[in-house]
Amino acid sequence: MEKVKVALYGVGAVGSLIAKFLLEKEGVSIVGAIDIAKDKVGKDLGEVLGLNRKLGVKVSDNIDSVLSKVKADIAVHATSSFLKHTYPQIASIVKHRVNVVSTCEELAYPYLTEPKLAKKLDALAKKNHATVLGTGINPGFLMDTLVITLTTVCQKIEKIKAIRVMNAATRRLPFQKKIGAGLTVEEFKRRIESKQITGHVGLKQSVAMIADALEWNLDKVMAESVEPVVAKKPVESTSIRVRAGEVAGLRQKAKGILNNKEVIVLDFQAYIGAEEEYDAVTIEGVPTVMQRIQPCVHGDKGTVAMIVNSIPKVINAPAGLLTMKDLPVPSATPKEMYKHVKT
Repeated sequence: MEKVKVALYGVGAVGSLIAKFLLEKEGVSIVGAIDIAKDKVGKDLGEVLGLNRKLGVKVSDNIDSVLSKVKADIAVHATSSFLKHTYPQIASIVKHRVNVVSTCEELAYPYLTEPKLAKKLDALAKKNHATVLGTGINPGFLMDTLVITLTTVCQKIEKIKAIRVMNAATRRLPFQKKIGAGLTVEEFKRRIESKQITGHVGLKQSVAMIADALEWNLDKVMAESVEPVVAKKPVESTSIRVRAGEVAGLRQKAKGILNNKEVIVLDFQAYIGAEEEYDAVTIEGVPTVMQRIQPCVHGDKGTVAMIVNSIPKVINAPAGLLTMKDLPVPSATPKEMYKHVKT
């Protein structure tokens, strides 16, 4: 059977993890790599990934040059969280008639915050017979796709609540800095105001995806202000020490409002020193469903798996901009991931 040919767009922290996992898969061939970082361009991908061997693929900063030379089936896109930043990148891939699976959080359900760009991208993808999907562990699975799947056993639903609690000490240093760990409360608030700290991107998208799947015409989708989680006692990771009274991380909620009632509540918490890690979903209805995963699913590992395991389904899917609710039930893929798919 024919191998799945993958191009990489973005080989930063997460993109590199995805690339390494792809290299473990039989039936997959990485045929191109794109990145704008000067310290990566022109180098062999194996060197960029820190491997002890060359892969015969040089990192380029020219997407058109790469995709005009190789016949990629799909591009794994991992650069930014915001669609307004990633749209030109994704559009440039689609114009080469190449499918896209992206870690861009807003792309998980872009119709909420970027409806014009979503419509434009959908039309472009259909014109070029390509499929585009944004996914990851969250958004993409834990607080939306999993929730939607769990509603299958319900006759009636009154309210949905999903909570994710993470001990940030187990995550990469950039993530710990991203959530403000080690800052004073005053500095945290200043960085929120200056948008140096943005909170968790994707909560509103997850609310909207759930509502769409259930055909709930919400009155409002809102994200509450990002709040600091203040350490009550000294806590630390391998890189950051947080004193009592300093910020250990953050908490943020997003809500879906229908008939003046909160019908969907998503509660995201990530901070150093969380004594209990878990992902929980409660569906109040007939019957009531209470699901709990403990400890919580590891963010980086889960995102890598979601991206790679979605590749066959994206290649097989109809052309256009899709979300996770539009695809078949997600699952792990076998080690041998050959292409026995549409052309």
